[in-house]
Amino acid sequence: MAWRFILCSSSSSSWIRPPLLPRTCCLQNSPPSPAAAAAATTGREDRKGLVVYGRSRSFGSGVLLACRAGKRSGLAEEEQRAAEDGQSLIQVQQAALWAAEAAYILWLFLLPYAPGDPVWAIKSTTINDLVGLSLNFFFILPLMNAVGIHILEAPVLHPVAEGLFNFVIGWTLLFAPLLFTDSRRDRYKGSLDLLWGFQMFLTNTFLIPYMALRLNDKDEKPSYRKLSQLGSLMTEGSSIVGVVGGIVCLVSVLWTFFGRPDAAVGGIAERWDFFVKYIGSERLAYAFIWDICLYAIFQPWLIGDNLQNVKESNMAIVSKLRFIPVVGLVAYAVCAESENNRQT
Repeated sequence: MAWRFILCSSSSSSWIRPPLLPRTCCLQNSPPSPAAAAAATTGREDRKGLVVYGRSRSFGSGVLLACRAGKRSGLAEEEQRAAEDGQSLIQVQQAALWAAEAAYILWLFLLPYAPGDPVWAIKSTTINDLVGLSLNFFFILPLMNAVGIHILEAPVLHPVAEGLFNFVIGWTLLFAPLLFTDSRRDRYKGSLDLLWGFQMFLTNTFLIPYMALRLNDKDEKPSYRKLSQLGSLMTEGSSIVGVVGGIVCLVSVLWTFFGRPDAAVGGIAERWDFFVKYIGSERLAYAFIWDICLYAIFQPWLIGDNLQNVKESNMAIVSKLRFIPVVGLVAYAVCAESENNRQT
């Protein structure tokens, strides 16, 4: 409820009133009513909603009055409608995310209709390929072998398969600083360490539910959760994470088209043909395409909700780059404020 103040002089026949006050509060060029004069000594409210708080010390014979302004019902209704529309949008977003999670699990893991085999009919060759790709994680073993270090021999796989696998895993790594600094992470009651750990291996199987749960209403009594050691490492070293993840994604693209030149896999045209056949016949590769599409949606969404975590001087450029896959997350990680600076 808004209040407006009026100064009334008992030695004059006029009221001093701001021009925006409605005339229902007081009448110009007329003395105060007996009800208002009586209220001046008691501080009571008259029938018109006029309250007298007492005489002004600056004006010996003046009386300071307060008038309650009427509710602007139109504005209040607009604000209420906007709040309801915002809540409805959140509910639609959550419903869409849970539907996407159901489709992701059913289509990619259980049903036999997508390219490749479902998880309950997976072939031994697919398992062997997955183990080989995991051993070539971030190209560490192939690069070690290339410089003469042969502690463990890297499995020789098609460079397109290796490039696609490491590109998605490198992009997943870049989500870590963003998840651990997400302003809505307190809505998620589980462990962020486990969430991101599972995301590194099962990608959007766990990220989609997080995106839905972070839209829940804030607790009436929010509890502060201290970052874990992993969370502190990922946030305090976010610039290193951003550089490493960006390099891995870049090397993955180059490896896809130029890696293993001695493996007789052909040039760019032949590799592209293999890529098309690969995602059309292998469930793992097909799932990676789903992951890339979902990451391209979630990346600008999450960064847009957390631009306040970026250094002020870099906020504009990060806001623009967030729509570019991988690049936006690299920019966020490199330009993020440290935890200590955000708290101060």
